[in-house]
Amino acid sequence: MRYDVVVIGAGVAGLTAGARLAEGGARVCVLAKGMGSTHLAPGTVDVLGYDGGERVESPASVLPDFVSRHPDHPYALVSVAPALEWFAACVERGPKPGYRYVGSLEHNVLLPTALGAARPSALVPTTMAGGDLGDPAPICVVGFRVLRDFHASLCAANVARSGVEARGVEIDLNLHTGRAEENSLGIARHFDDPGFRSAFSTRVAPSLRPGERLGLPAVLGVRDPQGALTDLEQRLERPLFEIPTLPPSAPGIRVYDILRAALRSAGGRLVIGAEVVGASRDGTRVTSVRAHTSGHDHVYEARWFVLATGGVASGAIELGSDWVARENALGLSLSGAPADGAARFDPDYFAEQPLNRIGVAVDSSLTGEGTDNVLVAGAALPGAIPWREGSGEGISLSTGFAAARTVLEREGAAAAA
Repeated sequence: MRYDVVVIGAGVAGLTAGARLAEGGARVCVLAKGMGSTHLAPGTVDVLGYDGGERVESPASVLPDFVSRHPDHPYALVSVAPALEWFAACVERGPKPGYRYVGSLEHNVLLPTALGAARPSALVPTTMAGGDLGDPAPICVVGFRVLRDFHASLCAANVARSGVEARGVEIDLNLHTGRAEENSLGIARHFDDPGFRSAFSTRVAPSLRPGERLGLPAVLGVRDPQGALTDLEQRLERPLFEIPTLPPSAPGIRVYDILRAALRSAGGRLVIGAEVVGASRDGTRVTSVRAHTSGHDHVYEARWFVLATGGVASGAIELGSDWVARENALGLSLSGAPADGAARFDPDYFAEQPLNRIGVAVDSSLTGEGTDNVLVAGAALPGAIPWREGSGEGISLSTGFAAARTVLEREGAAAAA
């Protein structure tokens, strides 16, 4: 099977690269052994939430200085704004009617987490925007007894400590599944049903007070979240918003659905369950990859490859028994690894771990070191600590977008020549 580009990885970075390449006219195949990080993520786009432990109010204002102090960071290689604009437009024309992402690089929105802590995000879905903690309106956080990993009273108590009046309420849901507990995705599927939303509104209305906005765990549907939000706001006559919960994440799955739809509508192919286990080279060019799927190995040839498999957390970069770190899919060179004999771990869990910033070595165009036709995107890149910076989705979107642009520009130049 031969393509113009093979993308390895189906997280935000891989699907962004694949969709943009397909939109640009390339024949694209995205290979992935699983669904990527979307199903685990909260569904917000965090560009830069923290700098040196301090909360960032405006990523646009801080990024230039941040990059100057972190020249090896992925943000030093790409422009963030075009990727965010593309993503917002992608959501707007996507398969979920009325669903939008709002916000900008100019100002981080503060949203409550499941624990009630304030999380800064640049772009947020409309189903979460009403939870902005900059709004002084009181909040009633509603939890469900069947959802054991979300505690409304704990969330509300911590929100109240931030200065916004909040209280928690727990109610019973009649899911008619016969199960003693359910996860947020299972409940979200019920909220796609107007009849269920009607019964829920009748059940929760007596617990609400005048002037309160209503915070729910992130369960406002999978197919039509905007429709669910609008319906419930009309029934309850108050603003509603979602609060991200533990995986599986309904908002994250919506992101996956939207990016997958963008890829496929542009003519791209997605193969899930295909683990890349090797590659063939001709000098500095990768000519094909071998993927194991359905008990067989399949060879995928292409002129270009985009590696978006993630880093240490995803297992794409592993530390072997010889204490040497390796990139598993293509065997690319790494950057940011501790020197021979140096410590690999710090006993303080929250310290800067020696392996935190490891990733695939790239040049200024995101091309993997020692290759001519492999671009690298997302958490596979070195130099960042996304969980500490609040930068994960911003890095994935901007580098996936930039990798696609580089391929399209080089292909255009080659065609012109």
